[in-house]
Amino acid sequence: MNTALLLPESAVREDVHRALAEDIGSGDVSAALLPDVADTAYLLCKQDQVVVCGRPWFDACHRALDPEVAIDWRVSEGQRVDAGTVLATLSGRARSLVSAERTSLNFLQTLSGTATITAAYVQAVRGTGARILDTRKTLPGLRLAQKYAVRCGGGENHRIGLFDMVLLKENHIRAAGGIAAAVAAARALHPELPLVVEVETLDELRQALALDCTRIMLDDFDPVMRREAARIAAGRVPLEVSGMVDLSSVRAVAEDGVACISIGALTKHVHAVDVSLKLGAPPG
Repeated sequence: MNTALLLPESAVREDVHRALAEDIGSGDVSAALLPDVADTAYLLCKQDQVVVCGRPWFDACHRALDPEVAIDWRVSEGQRVDAGTVLATLSGRARSLVSAERTSLNFLQTLSGTATITAAYVQAVRGTGARILDTRKTLPGLRLAQKYAVRCGGGENHRIGLFDMVLLKENHIRAAGGIAAAVAAARALHPELPLVVEVETLDELRQALALDCTRIMLDDFDPVMRREAARIAAGRVPLEVSGMVDLSSVRAVAEDGVACISIGALTKHVHAVDVSLKLGAPPG
């Protein structure tokens, strides 16, 4: 998948504008102490098994402050690297290099963290046919960026927001008067959208199977219930598992025959990777 084709450039610009305004404010008083001369820098990965992600944001941060900066990437977006890898070299103005440092690294470290953990989940279920999906549990204001990072790690996106998929959860079903009523209303109002129904019991699963659903989400099913759900569904409607899944258990969940596993931790439990930007030429 060419992830760049799925990333609006306007989203990158807006993210970077907001982030730089937050960090620089009325001016970088520390960088102002430096002579504004030409300088070089290099980007160093300090952690093993990192999936690189966030190059568009990194580049945009530096070019916003110095349109003439030259950035020479030595690795591709989505590439896995180890500690000691020089990811890129930069040539530009000393002040702008240090002013953009923190913001550019925040994007690169955070998005690489999401891509890296996603790749671990994808590897864990390889060969089962199950797909790893993200959720809406994203950092406010960075949803498109984090969902892009999931794709870089080999995962797939669930709905982007509340507008591109009907997902009927417990509260919707209760307020609508039951699964059948909720599905009927959804199909009447939005027949063109995917429709996912969340179920909490095997009886609710049977009700959903009799309706026009795109997918059925099993919410917090234990292993016995999950395997019984797969037997009952028998492939008629794809099943999605949500909740009670981590990296140690995801393989077993996938082997029960579900089509999708949605993992909130991909974007909610963010562990930024260790990358630094250093002035000067890279070692060696």
